[in-house]
Amino acid sequence: MKFIVKKSTLSGIATIPGNKSGTARGIIFGSLAEGTSTLTNPLTNTDSYSIVKMVCALGAKVDTSDDKKWIIEGTGGKLAVPACVLDAENSGTGFYFLLALCGLIPGYSILTGDYQICYRPAQPMLDALNKLGATAFSTRGSGSAPIVVKGPFKGGEIEFPGVNSQWMTPFLCACALAEGDTLIHETNLLERPYVDMTIGMLAHAGIEVENRNYDEFFVRGGQKFKSFTYTLPGDWGTSGYPLIATAITKESRVTFHGLDTNDFAGEKAFIQILKEMGANIHVKDNGLGGITVEGGLPLQGIEIDCSGTPDAVPILSVLGCYAQGKTVLKNIGACRLKETDRAKSIMEELTKMGAKFEETENTLTIYHSKLTGAKISGHHDHRIVMATSVAALIAEGESEIDHAEYASVSFPNFFELMTSLHANIKQK
Repeated sequence: MKFIVKKSTLSGIATIPGNKSGTARGIIFGSLAEGTSTLTNPLTNTDSYSIVKMVCALGAKVDTSDDKKWIIEGTGGKLAVPACVLDAENSGTGFYFLLALCGLIPGYSILTGDYQICYRPAQPMLDALNKLGATAFSTRGSGSAPIVVKGPFKGGEIEFPGVNSQWMTPFLCACALAEGDTLIHETNLLERPYVDMTIGMLAHAGIEVENRNYDEFFVRGGQKFKSFTYTLPGDWGTSGYPLIATAITKESRVTFHGLDTNDFAGEKAFIQILKEMGANIHVKDNGLGGITVEGGLPLQGIEIDCSGTPDAVPILSVLGCYAQGKTVLKNIGACRLKETDRAKSIMEELTKMGAKFEETENTLTIYHSKLTGAKISGHHDHRIVMATSVAALIAEGESEIDHAEYASVSFPNFFELMTSLHANIKQK
């Protein structure tokens, strides 16, 4: 599928769907709990359904018949040896969490995913599983899926490089069910908001994790997950596309609902970033009463630390094209380990539209650029598809963006929401 996009002015009211990362964690933690848990306002995206399928293969039962409320019957931590290969499809969160959990199962598990998952690095997790007493290896010897795991691990002491929190956070969950205690060492941990979200949601399920200034995490073994009821807040990461689209398009005005500035998400920084650049934004009752963005004002480029928001690099690059002067995105290393190297992917596609960049391994500098329509590759990456769609809203002429169906990975109603705001986007 393709998006055909032209310059637009946005107006109206938008409700942001439930948090993607929170939905993933809610499904997984509910599947480990004793009794029945309820997730209200879950994100009904393709990644969520991939995770549901995998936890059901381990013995959980998940009723997704009501889009507003999912019911999870947990396993009480007694995970079954899967009778099939666990396929994460395109879900990195699902793949990494299930990889750690399979280390608890007294039998063999095989995990894989789509072609992007099969090239995402997992060697630090394999090293950790083996050190804890499980057996884990990549079938290709590449440190990537397909991966075979045999448990159970007992607990112990492990360490991770901090560039990707997705390697470490699954062990905060899995190690609580191990027989012994676990001490986890981290080096220069990035993506800390995701760690905070994980620990906060684990506490909601009755699991204690001791965070020692993000350098060490102590997880006591032999804990039990309790059933819970949890309402997912709106997804700040998802909000960035229509928020920034409104801020950079002429005469636009949109009010957003479903967001909470007290949320764990690092992407709540979008509001502060836009204000610092000169955007006109009104936040009522910490976002619970609505966030109104007025577009078309001149914005000024700034320096932005992306250490807690690596997924935001593509859309912030679009924002940088609109802002006067230059915008510098710092600490972007984690964004290179996602579905694609997102720094390279967004730079490649926006350059086709006339954008000017400078790149180092850990920074991306974007200069004010007049964009023109182009034929764009979405790189089979939802965040590249959505970010370039927003760029096309301020470009002269028409843009054609392929792999548009991948937007549903994190934002299942992206097209419907944007067109409801009068964005000139058509499907082809």
